[in-house]
Amino acid sequence: DSMVQEIDEVAVEQAVDRSAVIRRFLIQSLKEWRIQKSLEEYEQGKTTLWKAARDCGMSLWEMMGEVKKRDVRVPYLLEDLKEDLNAI
Repeated sequence: DSMVQEIDEVAVEQAVDRSAVIRRFLIQSLKEWRIQKSLEEYEQGKTTLWKAARDCGMSLWEMMGEVKKRDVRVPYLLEDLKEDLNAI
């Protein structure tokens, strides 16, 4: 299988065994999935950016970088603006 061959090539390049490469890929994929899921929930207004960052094991600043990098729409409604202006 071509995927096994690619994994073996990475293993040789990284001087680790196949299972270590697969483990790294799984960890990387799970982290990416968690970030994507959290940002989708943030964009839908289901969670805060702070909670999304915490759920992903990231700082708020790191998560803000992900928002910018992925061009995530910030869920800020007109009602939110009115509340913020009234608070001032």
